[in-house]
Amino acid sequence: MKNIILFLLVFIGAIPAFSCTNILVSRGASADSATYLVYTNDGEWLYHLDRTAAADHKAGDLLEYHSLSGKTFKIHQVPHTYAIIGFQMNEHQLAIGETTFEGRLDLWDKDLPLKYWDLMRLALLRAKTAREAIEVMTSLTAIYGYGSEGESFSIADPNEAWLLEMIGTGGKGDAVWVARRVPDGYMTAHANHSRIGEFPLDDPDNCLYSDNVISLAIEKGFYDPNSNEPFRFNDAYDPPSPEHLKYTETRVWSIFRRAAPSQEFSPGYHRGKAGAKRYPLFIKPDKKLALQDVFALVRDHYEGTAFDMTKGMAAGGFGNPNRPRPLGWEIDSVAYSWERPVSTYNTAFSFVAQMRNYLPDEIGGIAWFGVDDTYTTCYFPIYCNSTEISEPFTKGDINHYSRESAWWAFNFAANFAKIRYSDMVKDIRKVQSELENQFVNQQRLIENEAVLLSKERRIDFLTNYANEMGKLVHQKWVELGDELVTKYNDGYVKDSSGRVQPKAYPKEWLEKVVEEDPEKYKIGE
Repeated sequence: MKNIILFLLVFIGAIPAFSCTNILVSRGASADSATYLVYTNDGEWLYHLDRTAAADHKAGDLLEYHSLSGKTFKIHQVPHTYAIIGFQMNEHQLAIGETTFEGRLDLWDKDLPLKYWDLMRLALLRAKTAREAIEVMTSLTAIYGYGSEGESFSIADPNEAWLLEMIGTGGKGDAVWVARRVPDGYMTAHANHSRIGEFPLDDPDNCLYSDNVISLAIEKGFYDPNSNEPFRFNDAYDPPSPEHLKYTETRVWSIFRRAAPSQEFSPGYHRGKAGAKRYPLFIKPDKKLALQDVFALVRDHYEGTAFDMTKGMAAGGFGNPNRPRPLGWEIDSVAYSWERPVSTYNTAFSFVAQMRNYLPDEIGGIAWFGVDDTYTTCYFPIYCNSTEISEPFTKGDINHYSRESAWWAFNFAANFAKIRYSDMVKDIRKVQSELENQFVNQQRLIENEAVLLSKERRIDFLTNYANEMGKLVHQKWVELGDELVTKYNDGYVKDSSGRVQPKAYPKEWLEKVVEEDPEKYKIGE
């Protein structure tokens, strides 16, 4: 956890951008009656996945936390804390994700101790359910204060999925927040923009909020109660701009359009078109989503739309959807920006939490984990009571390449593929599909065997299985990197028999080259 904290302190201080994408799927919207939570952690850092064991603590034990400004605080400990994997999932199938929406920066009090990642970890250590997690997070900020910018939290257990949005109060010490339960049969997504607008004030089964959520907005001038407009949390605390909507809501739109194409969501809102209809907070997918459908929702560069990043001059001759940062630029006082896709090359890690209430926790809860770009990663299962983490996912140094690190193995293959993306990505996705299909197809067999064991033995069995699958994924990606370097060398492509073959740019690209400068490449008069 120290590595996580050190990274985030550096990241927040050095880069004025924010990333990450989340999806929540309720039990009634999934094909296997599981709750799903997807969290992509997008940032240039090498994450060491770890495990924290359950523990008992003495009365009066305290925890030390530091604010972003360097102040030290003591936080009360609880008698017992639960085992957790990373800062994503605990032994009771409770999972948490987040995206930063930033919002009103004048409300960010950097003298206060609890940052969003602290709250995520503390909730997993202290709560069994999503509702309990909300209580843990909001009560801690009420006591000790909230020291981060605006944040959207995905919180889910085997029965419920919730979206909690929180922001500071600008020196008052606590936080303002609102939480909405995803209705059964529905799903939601968020991507660095506050998604909760209007909310019911008298429905505690489905909506919770802080007492000050409206009064602070009035006090700060964010909301006029005499305007005859309903109070909207996101308008008050994260007012949109065309630039902000393009960066954030385009991802939500694309997730929604693929989950529910029949609803024909318009691109107008994420393009900043005046009067365009906002996307709903919750949607009902056209069909119930299976596990691999959920994987697919975070693998997207807007292919097949007007914003397809694999098309056009910017994608180069081989349809590369990746754009170097920063995404925005200005020419002749006109602002421009590349699209920000769901799949991005600078994802550190992502996971898909699968939570099932009809199985014991040690079988029902899985963090399907992957490193690097969601489009080219491979998700393998880690059961939530696992006592060890597969070694290749626990090591690595971002400043020193190492084949022993899963992060580096995946980054090597994905970065090399940029040379001839449209060809090489097919080779990567082939291995990805083979392995993920293998894991999904053998899941029932593995779990049926685990059910027959005692709890202690099944935890050992599933831990060993997850570790071996993690090692297999790492091994396959090291081999894949070697194969790509061998097959695609010096601009040539080796065929299935190993013979070197020239392979030109696609015709469409050559036509664009000629169109740009017809005389430059012409032979003769």
